[in-house]
Amino acid sequence: MNRIFGKGKAKGPPPNLSDCINSVDSRTESVDKKIARLDAELVKYKEQMKKMRDGPSKNMVKQKAMRVLKQKRMYEGQRDNLMQQSFNMEQTNYTIQSLKDTKTTVDAMKVGLKDMKKAYKQVNIGKIENIQDDLEDMMEDANEIQEALGRSYGTPEIDDDDLEAELSALGDEFLMDDDSSYLDEAATAPSIPEALPGSKSNRDGVLVDEFGLPQIPAT
Repeated sequence: MNRIFGKGKAKGPPPNLSDCINSVDSRTESVDKKIARLDAELVKYKEQMKKMRDGPSKNMVKQKAMRVLKQKRMYEGQRDNLMQQSFNMEQTNYTIQSLKDTKTTVDAMKVGLKDMKKAYKQVNIGKIENIQDDLEDMMEDANEIQEALGRSYGTPEIDDDDLEAELSALGDEFLMDDDSSYLDEAATAPSIPEALPGSKSNRDGVLVDEFGLPQIPAT
């Protein structure tokens, strides 16, 4: 059968937008180079016409310049068309990629929601409330234990009125304390030496040293 009808061609991979964009951009660059070359020719013809007098020769150069300019306009149209095609494909490619990213995000959210539901089933709100109640009861019991341990034993009962009277009398006791004997002790304390160290002085006919003490006579 293959010898009669021939073997069918294998199907190639489907077209890829990125490859198409690169191909169109490459063609655009090629057209830009042609336009640049035609611009250089136009400049050359323009310089020639500036130096030439009016006549058949100048008209011939002018015709060449007009032909080159016509080609340039044609290439510029092709370039603009290719640039528009590339832009449209880039926008399409961007939209497709955005949709793929959106689908990936939605799939991830579905998996997260599934895991959240599975984890939520393992949580019993009633048990949590019971734990909170048990903790509260245990805290109250602990406070009662602390109060029981801090209880005082054998402490005599004292009337609050007696305590207030004793507190008021404390100020009166401080005011009634007129003992000034500490002033007499200060008056009888030795005076500060007035002489310089090493000097001798006479007090009531007795030689004293620099500290005001009687000097011992040398033997």
